[in-house]
Order: sequence, then structure tokens, then C-alpha cells
Amino acid sequence: MTRRELDAAGITGDELRHAYRRCRELNARHGRTYFLATRMLSPAQRPAVHALYGFARRLDDLVDEPEPGATPESIAATLTDEEDAFLKELAAGHSDDPLRTAVIDTATRYAIPEPHFRAFFASMRMDLTVTGYPTRAALDEYVHGSAEVIGLQVLPVLGTVVPREEAAPHAAALGKAFQLTNFLRDVGEDLDRGRIYLPADELAAFGVDRDRLRWCARARRLDLAVQRALADQVARTRRVYAEARPGIAMLHPASRPCVWTAYVLYGGILDRIEAAGHNVFAGRARVPRHRRLLAAGDALVRAQWARRRHPVVA
Repeated sequence: MTRRELDAAGITGDELRHAYRRCRELNARHGRTYFLATRMLSPAQRPAVHALYGFARRLDDLVDEPEPGATPESIAATLTDEEDAFLKELAAGHSDDPLRTAVIDTATRYAIPEPHFRAFFASMRMDLTVTGYPTRAALDEYVHGSAEVIGLQVLPVLGTVVPREEAAPHAAALGKAFQLTNFLRDVGEDLDRGRIYLPADELAAFGVDRDRLRWCARARRLDLAVQRALADQVARTRRVYAEARPGIAMLHPASRPCVWTAYVLYGGILDRIEAAGHNVFAGRARVPRHRRLLAAGDALVRAQWARRRHPVVA
């Protein structure tokens, strides 16, 4: 992490600065798009976002990219050990683990509630045993811990021009919208892992079940029932984006260009899914590179202008 960012964030002490640098390196190596998005934030905000990403990435990788020979039981035990250590160290305000050191410091600086972290651990455990969700309510329980709380964790770092509790539902909705978009884009990949993140009852309303989705994945094409079911899921996800949108104006002015760009580009994935006739099995839906570069360039200009007019103070 650059000295400028650490200094701007008021992060002092060799051990703490090293911890934040480790998080930044992890972000740059594994979350390249996410890392580039952080460049739109002020230097004072970046270390905290890197810390939160690094911690979430570690837990997600424990589940989705386990060590050879790992079993659901051994992974669950590792998650429990990680959670117990984190909560104990969070209460003490110190850790010997670099990633936990940085995220504990961030949680303390920004008064991020402990339940947001507990919920994330709970959803990671669900991925070890749950392979499908019978209803929207069941999926919402998982999404709260896997995505909504990420929006709530980041919200105090982004800052608001209204009371935080007023902006919180919109921040949660944005995290949810991004996650639901991923679920639609990655239906085929998730099927390969034995999982479906689409409510079974909503699919069944169109005559679609797991076997029908598997057939489409193998054939790399849709039948009419699956196309209609996926179109319905896209429409539902767009309504979540609509719930999230008012929250962008509630953010600190210097944070709005970054979040607006993410909102536009992630929403653009839904556009690409629709343009492909909802065939998420024919290839990964991606926003064209030129559109991403154009949006990012415009956001960087607006972010620099906003930071000059509305500086972020750590």
C-alpha cells in the first residue's frame, strides 16, 4: 500500500501499516476489477476497503478453493476457528494475523457492528452444505450474510450525507443486486459446483428444475421455459437495483462516482444477458471492454473533481 494512502488514512505503526499493505496486495492480485474500482475512492478510504475485501476473500476462498484433501467438515472447523479467533481479537482490538489486524482496525475505526461479520461467517458455512434454495426467503437469508452485510460494512467507509441508518437499506440492496447478478451470470459454473442460487419455487412456476438447467448447461442453449424463468429472475434483480439507486445520492460526494460506476457496469451485465436471449450457458456475460474503460475514465475524472471540492478526512 502506498505511503500516501496510509498517511491519508491516519494509519501509523509499522505492524499496522504492514497489515494493510498485505490486504492491498491481495486485492491487487485476486480482485483486479475491484482493485481498480478502489482507485476512484480517496486515498484515505482505500486502506479500509482493501482490508474488508482481503478478509472476505480469505473466507470465500476457504470454501470455494479449498486445500487438496479438505472436506466440508474440515473446512467448517477451519471457519469456526477463524471466526472464534476474529471475534476474540476484535473484542481485544488486536491480532497477530495481518489480515485480521487490518480488518479489526478498520472495524474499530468505522464502528462496523460485529453482527455484520458474524452473518458473513454464517453464509460461508451455508455454502458447505446447502446446494439449493427452495424459496426467495431462504435465498435472502444467505444473501444477507454473503452480500448485504458487505454493503453495510463498506458504507461507513464511503461516508454519507444523511444519517447512516437512512442510507443502510440502500447499501444492503446494492450488495444484494450485485450478488444476484453474479448468480444469474454464473448459473453454469454454480451447477458445476452442485449449487443453484435461484429460488426453486420461482423456477418451478415456469416448469424449470435442476435437471432442466443441467440439460441446458450441457447443450449450451435454452428451451423456452428456462428462457422465461431467467427473464423473470432478471426482472426481479432489476427491481433490487431500483431499491439501491437512491442510496448513491446519500453517499459522501467523493464516493459517488465509484459506486455509480459499479452500479452501471454491474447492471450492464443484465443488459448483456438479455442481449444474449438470456442464454447464460453460451458464454460468460461481460460488459464490453470499451464500455468499461469509458465508464471508468469518466468516473475517475468526476472522482478527482469531487475530492477537490469535498475532501475526505480520516
